[in-house]
Amino acid sequence: MDLTPIWLTLKLAGITTLVLLAFGLPLAWWLSKKRSFIKIIIEAIITMPLVLPPSVLGFYLLLAFSPRHGIGKWLHDVFNLQFVFSFEGLVLASVIYSMPFMISPVKSAFQQLPASLSQASYTLGKSEWQTFRQVLLPNIKPSLLTAIVLTFAHTLGEFGVVLMIGGNIPGVTRVASIAVYDSVEQMDYTSANNYSLVLFAITFILVIGVFIYNKYQVKSPLE
Repeated sequence: MDLTPIWLTLKLAGITTLVLLAFGLPLAWWLSKKRSFIKIIIEAIITMPLVLPPSVLGFYLLLAFSPRHGIGKWLHDVFNLQFVFSFEGLVLASVIYSMPFMISPVKSAFQQLPASLSQASYTLGKSEWQTFRQVLLPNIKPSLLTAIVLTFAHTLGEFGVVLMIGGNIPGVTRVASIAVYDSVEQMDYTSANNYSLVLFAITFILVIGVFIYNKYQVKSPLE
């Protein structure tokens, strides 16, 4: 069994989760505040990967970032960046495809916090950033952990999007889900089963872990 697709998948899931954690938390916090038309549009865009077929999203990403035209050509000519058929392209596609799994749970958690919590922090002289980092984030730990695990686990199982924009290049874009598909096409059911079992085991352990944490954690004084 070639473990390269497994390590490549774990690397992709880890980077995707970190990227979404970096910009998804501030975005979820901003979206949780007073609603406006522009926020509704942004929320709709973020939610689209949940309802669009992965192949459709992958197809449009393939067109958008093709080095032959549009933004893809500009990135290639100016910065020598190519997202199509590269690991960087897998990261880009995974960030877009897994975005709702990070942002939606965190946004809902922020919305459930009492407004008095932020107001008290501002009264004590804390800035918005200090309030976000020192007051709000500690009070949404269960939802934040759930979002991280869901994002990581969802990225592990991606197929349609990564196949469309990354192709099937061994050692570069051939992640575990594509390795399963290849093995089945070649009627190598032993290899397909091995890859599937590894993905199943990792995902199951992650999900069980977050359920146990959320069940037995010490309850917040706000509850």
